[in-house]
Amino acid sequence: MLGGDGYLGWPTALYLSRRGHDVGVVDNFARRQYDLEMGVDSLVPIRTLQQRVRTWEQVSGLQVDSFIGDLTDETFVQDTIRRFEPEAIVHFAEQRSAPYSMIDRKHAVYTQVNNVVGTLNLLYAIAETDPSIHLVKLGTMGEYGTPNIDIEEGFIEITHKGRTDVMPYPKQPGSFYHLSKVHDSHNIMFACRIWGIRATDLNQGIVYGQATEETLLHPDLATRFDYDGVFGTVLNRFCVQSVIGHPLTVYGSGNQTRGMLDIRDTLACVELAVTNPADVGEYRVFNQFTESFSVRDMAAMVRQASVKPVEIAEGLENPRVEHEEHYFHASNTKLLDLGLEPHLLTKSVIKGMLTLIERHRERVDVDAIAPTVQWRSSASTRKTASTPSDTSFRAV
Repeated sequence: MLGGDGYLGWPTALYLSRRGHDVGVVDNFARRQYDLEMGVDSLVPIRTLQQRVRTWEQVSGLQVDSFIGDLTDETFVQDTIRRFEPEAIVHFAEQRSAPYSMIDRKHAVYTQVNNVVGTLNLLYAIAETDPSIHLVKLGTMGEYGTPNIDIEEGFIEITHKGRTDVMPYPKQPGSFYHLSKVHDSHNIMFACRIWGIRATDLNQGIVYGQATEETLLHPDLATRFDYDGVFGTVLNRFCVQSVIGHPLTVYGSGNQTRGMLDIRDTLACVELAVTNPADVGEYRVFNQFTESFSVRDMAAMVRQASVKPVEIAEGLENPRVEHEEHYFHASNTKLLDLGLEPHLLTKSVIKGMLTLIERHRERVDVDAIAPTVQWRSSASTRKTASTPSDTSFRAV
């Protein structure tokens, strides 16, 4: 589990461990460094990876191995794979924030070097160590952008001048982060073709939620809850604003539509991919989301679930460069065909998020909520403690 200390990596590791898989987690704590850099923190306090692993072993009686290192270090990657001898590698280990990648040139370069080079090292290590390893890579629905046609799952049949072929679906990423994911996809597909390795690319929508069956077993097993303007997600932001009595801030038209899924479904999707591996030499793509909502729809849902009246502030200047009125219809049948049973975004789910936020209300930093990164500018308005160098903050 690469990135096993992160928001999704940690609960996924526990989920797979509890279901009988031998799990090793790899991380270098870059995500924690980003918080120090940006001057923000998870709403829910989280323990060190070492404490988490000890608590999991005490609570469950199951062992999780941990490896501390960096995917941009090819020796570490290869040595770790040889030592653990995995049948599958789940790759969550990348800088995952679009706003972070758009802060300035250094953050854009860091994001692409970290993500693309790390994945490329991983591909070489698999090919040279054991090509039968199944790579399950977390991609993003943001690779596709917002085309004016239906979004297929990775590939599309095209007829041009009387000839027909199945081609990779055209990509229109919206940030340097999303571009790094596109580069990953191309590199993975190429490696499958030339080296005969096998891979599943999970193009995931926006994840919401913080609690899973495993993380609820002990407070020390909790995962992150991000709401700030750089790493937070729109639904988390709305819920936090609702609890503290702040208007729900809708940037742009509010008609931007995105695929969404519950954190519990992320865990189930990963297991379905792991236990139903791609064939040798196969590169396949699953669109990993269960529902789609506009930003305005999500704001309305939070207002309806709120225990006290809350206003919606609409028409605010959008810091991003994106289509605010667009067609959005994406296929997501492959995981459903494998047996995914979705948890849908209901009023009770939102109320659960609001209750969680109320419990940690004293940790809310109001100043961290507003967006500080402008897509049209090469520099952020947020003052950071430091910026990444060639050797710092490398995500695993």
